[in-house]
Amino acid sequence: MSWDKSIKEFKSYLKIERSLSDNSIDAYLRDIHKLADYAKQIDRSEIEITQDDIRNFLSNINKLSISARSQSRIISGVKAFYKYLILEEYIKQDPTQLISSPKIGIKLPDVLSLLEIDKLISAIDLSTKNGERNRAIIETLYSCGLRVSELINLKIQNIYFRESYIKILGKGNKERLSPIGGKALKCLKVYINEIRVHKKIQNKFSDFVFLNNRGTQLSRVMIFIIIKKLSEKIGLKKKISPHTLRHSFATHLIEGGADLRAVQEMLGHESITTTEIYTHLDTDYLRSNIIEFHPRS
Repeated sequence: MSWDKSIKEFKSYLKIERSLSDNSIDAYLRDIHKLADYAKQIDRSEIEITQDDIRNFLSNINKLSISARSQSRIISGVKAFYKYLILEEYIKQDPTQLISSPKIGIKLPDVLSLLEIDKLISAIDLSTKNGERNRAIIETLYSCGLRVSELINLKIQNIYFRESYIKILGKGNKERLSPIGGKALKCLKVYINEIRVHKKIQNKFSDFVFLNNRGTQLSRVMIFIIIKKLSEKIGLKKKISPHTLRHSFATHLIEGGADLRAVQEMLGHESITTTEIYTHLDTDYLRSNIIEFHPRS
């Protein structure tokens, strides 16, 4: 065995057996490469690494002033790698078994109010060539709580206009149906039937909803840029991204009394624990309202 060989096999395992996205796989491999670089300095193969070696590696990581959240992610990646080596019977003892992650608090994501979302959408100049497209992007992100990867991969054939649903290909290539609001559907219709139809589209991108000026699929980076520019245009003080609209979607549903399981289904969360962060956001929202409006506060 060698580090290069085992990392390559681990990558195949994550892709084929775990069905993880390319972004998730890249994150795992970056963390394993950090350990591999350290192990080569102390002349250890992946099957020779001991618990003390792992602790020393993490101690070195800690000295680099890496955040507790990032350290926790690295530990998670290393643990997954050694669970894989156990599974494949390359090793019998897991050196990460007694390694614990640093305690991190719940990081509550920034959310936008309805007023801020309206301002963001109103700031789009519909007279420009990409105005209608950008409005449809923001409306769809917020209406369905999509991840940015789900948005850029959305296909026309997966929009059910009559039923007001879209079919989404989520993490791990898992499909789900999500209701879509009337405003978002209207914007999609305008963009698809009045703007997109006049574009010169490259063949293999003919079914992708959102296209760039070259007639190919929009990139993740472009979605970030669109939202950043709109945020700057309205003078928004919050640091936002496409994921902020997903957080806002979920938070507003919880605030409105939506069932947690229904929100989990719409977001495509594998575990309800992930969805429960929005109940913390809701509690924080309630607390801020009590402080503001209660006569004894």
